Amino acid sequence: MGFLSPWFLAGFAAVGIPLWVHLLRRHRSEPLQFSSLMFFEQRTQSSIKHRRLRYLLLMAARIAVVVLLTLAFASPFVTRSVPPGEGTGSLLVMVLDRSFSMREGNRLAAAKTEAASLLNSWRPASYGQVLALDSQVHLLTQRTNSVDELRAAINSVEAGDGRSSFGELARALRSLSESEKLPLEVHLFSDMQRTSMPSGFADLALSSDTRLVLHNVGSEKPNWAVESVTAPRVVNDPKKVRILATVAGYATPAASRNVSLVVNGKTVSTRTVDVPENGRATVEFLTLDAPHGWNRAEVRIDSADTLPADDSFLFAVERSDPRRVLFVHEGRQRRGLLYYKAALESTADGAFQVEAVSADSVANVAPEKFAFTVISDVASLPPSFERALVQSIKSGGSAMIAIGPAAAARAMVPILESKIAQSKYAARSGERFLALGKADEAHPALQRTNRWENVKFYQAFDVDPGDARVVARLTDQTPILLEKRVGQGRVVVFTSTFDNISNDFPLRPAFVPFVERLARYLSGFEENSVGYAVGSYLELRREGSASRALEVLGPDGKRALSLSEAATTQNLQLTRPGYYEVRRENGRHELVAVNPDRRESDLRTIPEETLNLWQGAPQGESAAAATPNEPREERRNLAWYFLLALLAASVVESLIASRYLSTSKETA
Repeated sequence: MGFLSPWFLAGFAAVGIPLWVHLLRRHRSEPLQFSSLMFFEQRTQSSIKHRRLRYLLLMAARIAVVVLLTLAFASPFVTRSVPPGEGTGSLLVMVLDRSFSMREGNRLAAAKTEAASLLNSWRPASYGQVLALDSQVHLLTQRTNSVDELRAAINSVEAGDGRSSFGELARALRSLSESEKLPLEVHLFSDMQRTSMPSGFADLALSSDTRLVLHNVGSEKPNWAVESVTAPRVVNDPKKVRILATVAGYATPAASRNVSLVVNGKTVSTRTVDVPENGRATVEFLTLDAPHGWNRAEVRIDSADTLPADDSFLFAVERSDPRRVLFVHEGRQRRGLLYYKAALESTADGAFQVEAVSADSVANVAPEKFAFTVISDVASLPPSFERALVQSIKSGGSAMIAIGPAAAARAMVPILESKIAQSKYAARSGERFLALGKADEAHPALQRTNRWENVKFYQAFDVDPGDARVVARLTDQTPILLEKRVGQGRVVVFTSTFDNISNDFPLRPAFVPFVERLARYLSGFEENSVGYAVGSYLELRREGSASRALEVLGPDGKRALSLSEAATTQNLQLTRPGYYEVRRENGRHELVAVNPDRRESDLRTIPEETLNLWQGAPQGESAAAATPNEPREERRNLAWYFLLALLAASVVESLIASRYLSTSKETA
């Protein structure tokens, strides 16, 4: 037996108090003068020994109270040897890490071997459960006392391609403890990767009745990986392509690596790069020899480590002719067309080609054949074209509308039918211009535009936004840029013009990136959007869009969605690396590349002191000290038993004392 608070044993010194009261403090009577006793009747006196025996019982009760109180505060405990998962009414939870890094060497095999060894020494007096861990926690069994069922679940675990999250594991264990109403004995079999830790240590907190045992099956090993690739999503001129690949080394010495660009299984270019010690290096490819249509491309390095699965990075590139942009304007107003066309066609990759049509002759033009439509200060549109444009937008198309004096004369925004309240002329502190005020700089149209620095607005039109999103306002709170979703498409409204009359925007450096970024946004592709990580989600349709079926083929060439899911699913989780083929509701075909999360390529482990702190072990104690084959020592606190005995002794002492201190007088 031991004591958790042995310093309270000093309270035994208080035993002297009842001893002093009952034994050492004797009553001394003083003799008094009295007359003759011959007239008193002789009676038998009570026994002094009997009276002393009764007082000794009271003394013993009081000593017992002091002793039991001291022992209760000292918290005595006894220890016993308990096999894993037995005899405590707890739930044995075995968690196997199946993240991408477990593919290195024999990490997963070692984890499964240790888990099986734990089962061999486990006596199923209670229940067990098997979980698998990556970015989420997967339940492989319900709680059971069948060793065969648990062993089968362990053997079924295969290494995946996602990243592991210890924060998600802790959250799941807290939820499991609350639902099961049982103490948990959790054994985690993992390579204890540093990148699996959450941002805050508090996210690892477990319930007070959860005991965590960590089994580290990994070690820090050098690993090279293609960390990222930056490439255009769409290529128009293969001679104007710039592809950047970053090669990273984790715990690696300085070395040279051969980096290859592979398109449709054919190596088109190879470079050699010097990767510094535990650092990164960038490789640049300035050409992409690819046929028209979607191409499966990747960047590879020569394998020189024990985790070759991250030595390549997949991305998809579409080779196409410049995308056609329909620019609708009033016949005599061509200044806006001049500035807009010059800005858009001056982009480095020549991705867009502007085709201008006057509002009088646009009736027979099919807007669905264009990447998007620009309506520049048009008073009215032919009804047939307007209906076709609305239908095209609802099916996933896009449009941009610039509001000027001609459009304001109609008092309604074309397509949206939003009310144009009034024209705002600038007159602020003697300077007749307004500037950009509050703006959402995360919107693609405002990225890389330096907040439209030095742009002066002399006239803008106050449009009632209704349920549209206000992206930017001028300094007088007039909305200057709005966006509204229409079906699956979107409409962006610019409440001024592009003609260098209502503003000087076309003359400022921010105009070209604004036009380019907004064109890419409206046409449905973004620069550098070349790949997704395993576990991320791909948007298939927007909320509220028509439920028309689409088609998704996974990396294995099989359908990733059932027929019912294809008509209703809004987002698809990408669970495997490779290429997904997507055919949208509007008939557009896309190729999506998916790669394992590159955070898994860093094989550095969590510091031992952090692991000890997580599992509640004393500092300096090895995190792997608890082996699955050795029984654990269990402490049973006896303080409650001594408190109950203290209560009983207090009752006895009270009864005896009340009898001794009775006011009834003894006969003389």
